[in-house]
Amino acid sequence: MTDSKTLSGTVDKAGRLDKVLADATELSRERVKALISAGDVEVDGKAASSGAAKVQVGSSFLIHIPPPDNPQAVPQDIPITVVFEDEHLIVVDKPAGMVVHPAAGNPDGTLVNALLHHCRGQLSGIGGVARPGIVHRIDKDTSGLLVVAKSDKAHEGLARQFADHSIERRYLAICNGHPNPPSGTISGWIGRSDSNRKKMAVLPESASRGKHAITHYREVMRLWHSSLVECRLETGRTHQVRVHLASIGNALLGDPVYGRPNAQIRPVLKELGFERQALHAASLGFEHPVNGNFLRFSSELPADMRELIDECGHSNR
Repeated sequence: MTDSKTLSGTVDKAGRLDKVLADATELSRERVKALISAGDVEVDGKAASSGAAKVQVGSSFLIHIPPPDNPQAVPQDIPITVVFEDEHLIVVDKPAGMVVHPAAGNPDGTLVNALLHHCRGQLSGIGGVARPGIVHRIDKDTSGLLVVAKSDKAHEGLARQFADHSIERRYLAICNGHPNPPSGTISGWIGRSDSNRKKMAVLPESASRGKHAITHYREVMRLWHSSLVECRLETGRTHQVRVHLASIGNALLGDPVYGRPNAQIRPVLKELGFERQALHAASLGFEHPVNGNFLRFSSELPADMRELIDECGHSNR
């Protein structure tokens, strides 16, 4: 963990305060916004009140970056599969059923608890006490690859890549039915559902809320009343693959939120005891935020999804 530090300078271009300071300091805009909210940013000797405030050329700024809090999560000796690790970051292959970070209802037993033990506390503090090192997440019942920052510099560099959508992310999913057409692009605004605030939904652009999301998909294997589909993400919105495939009538098998299996597949899921969304983060590629090397990692489908494919491949059940 790093000590507190101060950044200062003079604004060389006008614009939104959060964007100008992010460009001037190499902090992420989200980090700048958080520091403004905490009262740690001054412009021309006065505390900044909003990231949206306009700042003029020649204005002086001072940013106080406090040391990261001591993690509240406790280290736990939980086995994890490490795909890659250096002093700046770690890539892990998360199993289905593991929560990424502590939250209400899941105070421990999470990936963060495991990483605090494995990394001996060396995780970026930018995510705060509940999410040290966490740059992105995948759902509890989604398996696959996740990159975690061990240093603040790595965290900021990875966050920029996620923000500009340059991260390569490929998912494999088993969905109801056969997508028509078998390949294409799903584009739409994803936000909270009006009918159920615990669900996400594709919203009309006129809704003036939500975040734009783009998923490229293609059917890679046609199964019995189902398909193995590859999804490549341009954006990373909450439940993006699950929501987008459900929106075209191909909800993921086992997904308890966004769809029910068709009548033919339901007995197969029951027989296998398959009770999670059939979704796996199969590959992850990004530029190393410190040395600039491009890294790409892949993960094989887990056993439960391979078994489901085998069973759904028997079209004469």
